[in-house]
Amino acid sequence: MATKNAVAVKPLADRVVIRALEETEQMRGGLYIPDTAKEKPQQGEVIAVGPGKFDDKGNRVPMDVKVGDKVLYGKYSGTEVTLDNEQYLILREADVLAIVG
Repeated sequence: MATKNAVAVKPLADRVVIRALEETEQMRGGLYIPDTAKEKPQQGEVIAVGPGKFDDKGNRVPMDVKVGDKVLYGKYSGTEVTLDNEQYLILREADVLAIVG
């Protein structure tokens, strides 16, 4: 995990650790939007990637995402965890919808 804010976590199987990318805070119509009313981000950066899952024949299936990729994921996907006072999301590779160019 060679990122500037590397996390000491190694996901298992086809799991991915993602740091959500915060959207720039905007004032809508001049009104302040409190954190509780904001939508959860659906874009993040891959921080760690598991080795991949095994197929029916016992062969490891390589992961399509890699550390550093910017990805889109479902709004309610994965499990939120806090490590070293940082919020992360752990989800399966199948929950990643797309890699953002």
